Formats: sequence, C-alpha cells, structure tokens
Amino acid sequence: MPHTLLTIEEAAAYLHLDCGDVRSLAIHGEVPCEKRGDELVFRRGDLKVWSSRRILGLRGRHLSDYHSQGVLHPHDISDHAALVTELTENSPCEPQLQARTRPAVLHAMVELAERTGLLYDPADLLEELRAREEMCSTGIDGGVAILHPRFHDPYMVEDSFVCIGRAVRPVPFGAPDGGQTDLFFLACCQDDRIHLHALARISLLCHATDLPERLRLAENEEEMHAALRECEKLLLK
Repeated sequence: MPHTLLTIEEAAAYLHLDCGDVRSLAIHGEVPCEKRGDELVFRRGDLKVWSSRRILGLRGRHLSDYHSQGVLHPHDISDHAALVTELTENSPCEPQLQARTRPAVLHAMVELAERTGLLYDPADLLEELRAREEMCSTGIDGGVAILHPRFHDPYMVEDSFVCIGRAVRPVPFGAPDGGQTDLFFLACCQDDRIHLHALARISLLCHATDLPERLRLAENEEEMHAALRECEKLLLK
C-alpha cells in the first residue's frame, strides 16, 4: 500500500485482521494510531514496525489467538504430502527471466512474488533476500538456487508460497560447484516448520528427480507447473 496514512479498513487489510479487532486494539493502545476528527487513522510506517516486531504474538492471549487462528495457514508437511506442488499451485512460474546479475535476479523474483497477491511488502522481502544472500549464497549444485528470506513469519506473506523462475541466461550466483545458475525457486513461508520442509523437498526434487532438466525444457508456465507436479508425485511413490 503506497499511502502514508491508512484508514481502519486499509490498516486491517495490511495487518490481516478484522476491522473490529484493529479498532479494539487501537482503542486499548495496542496498535499505534491517530485520531482525525471522529476517525482513526494509521501510519503505514508505524504498522510496518509494529508487525515486524511480532507484537501481535507478544501482547496478550487474545493476540496470540489472532496469530494462530486468523493469520497462519496450515499446510500438510507429512512425508506423503505434495507440499511443493501445493505451495506453487497458485503461484507464477516464469520461463523467461531476463535478469543477468544476482541483484537483478532478486528484483525479478520479488516481482514474481508480487503476482501471487500474497505478499504484504515487496520492499521488505527484497531486503530480506539481500540479507540472506550476504550471509551465504542460496545456490546449490546443478544450476539451481532456492531463494528465501532470513525469517519466516505470517507478517510477511498472507500464506506460504513458492515461485519458480528460469533465467534466459545462467547467472553467477555463488553455487558451491562453481557453476552458473539458471533455475530459481523463491520460498516464502509463514513459519520455520513449513520453510524447512519446503526447502528439503525442493532440494530433494532437484537432486533425486529430473525436475531441473524438465524445467529447462518447459516451453511455458503450464509445462513448468506440470513438470513439478509430476516429479513430486513420482518422488512420493
């Protein structure tokens, strides 16, 4: 949301809470707000800081309830569940990623994530991806990288998702085998458990199936989705 001042409806959408919950929290001083006449208004920057510090999960039992029931979305992380297929089901795959440098890849993958409609703040995600890559590259052997933010919580995304991008030309991305990278997975998960299972499953798919080759041969987004779906189904047999 580009507005500096948000109405209570816009603030509720930003925080993924009901308007009544936001009004109650604001009246009791839990959420920073201002009064303009008879209306409550919220500064976007204040809400960003408030949510990033996880105050929703730290201030009282009722806020913990909002955190677990109104924000987190469950996903089956059992061994037999097609987790990555589920997380990519409504997410875009881009077979023509034009990025030629590591920073350009990060920008392009954030733009891809925006298309899911599940991302609260693209600038926050980009900053997190940059910080994660500065720690060490998320590139793995075989021309694949699994991008992800340093932290995984419900205040960055409305629901967990995975996007896939294929670069037109391989990019130097710090892979341990010294090779260049052309396949990029972006995993944005609401909590650590989903993230760890998604990361492990993507890695296994890339090493134990022919998914990378099939993604490289795919001619369009539909074929990329089909390749992932079929490879994960085969892996789970």
